[in-house]
Parts: sequence; C-alpha cells; structure tokens
Amino acid sequence: MGKKSLQIQQLNSKMLVYTSLQKVAPPPTGWIKAIRTAIGMSMLQLGNRLSITKQSVQNMESREKDGSISIKALREAAKALDMQLVYGLVPNDGSLEALIDRKAKELATQIVLRTSNTMKLEDQENTKQRIEKAIQERAAIIKNEMPKTLWD
Repeated sequence: MGKKSLQIQQLNSKMLVYTSLQKVAPPPTGWIKAIRTAIGMSMLQLGNRLSITKQSVQNMESREKDGSISIKALREAAKALDMQLVYGLVPNDGSLEALIDRKAKELATQIVLRTSNTMKLEDQENTKQRIEKAIQERAAIIKNEMPKTLWD
C-alpha cells in the first residue's frame, strides 16, 4: 500500500466518524447562545469567563449565527462554557475514495471523449463500449497517479 493510499485510508476513517453529524442542524440562534441560555448563563457571565464585555459576547453570538465567527473564537467560547469544539470535514461523496473515483472518472471522460471526437472527425469512431472501457482504464491510471490536474 502506497503512502498516499495509506493517508487517504487513515483520513477517511477519521472522517467517517463525522458522517452521522451531517444531519445535525445547528440551533437557529447558534450553539453559543443556545447553550448559554439553556444552562442559564447570562451574557455578562460568559463575558467574564472570556474576559470580554457583554456587547462582545452579543457580537460573538451574532457572528456565529451568520457564519463569520472564527474557529479560534468558537474554541474559546466552548472552553468558557466548559465544553470543547469538535469540527471536521466530510466528503459529499461519502468517502475520500468515492470523491477521488468521481473526479478521476470526470477527468478520464474529458480525455477519452476529446480523443474520441478527433477520431470521429477522421472517420475512425469507436463503439460506445470501447469508449466506456477506455474511460474506465484511464480513470484507473489517473487514480493511481493522482495528478494535480485532478483538482482543476
């Protein structure tokens, strides 16, 4: 198993833990405000724990709600609430392997169809089955080589 393959496998196993969390929607007010109010902590109390003003707490909660808060600020707020921030990235395709498979097939399709169109113009058109086989073969090569162009 190559180094790149091992990296992908290890990252993928870490990401799978977060997959079920995709369905968890954050509270409409944001996590900080929702937790703070649920446990009965005032903005002033949270501000004191963070060494910031009540207004700054309000700004922080507002930034979280609109998505402009930093990870650092979220981590600090979590710590002040006696919690910890947990975050991760999850591939839309379900796994890193599936993401790479899809991108490799897309690139392979572009390459093979470009060649196929040239051959068609020269009246040497391939069958659909031959084109599909060529796409599969090219995708396998792309996945093995993992060229930077895969992400263009």
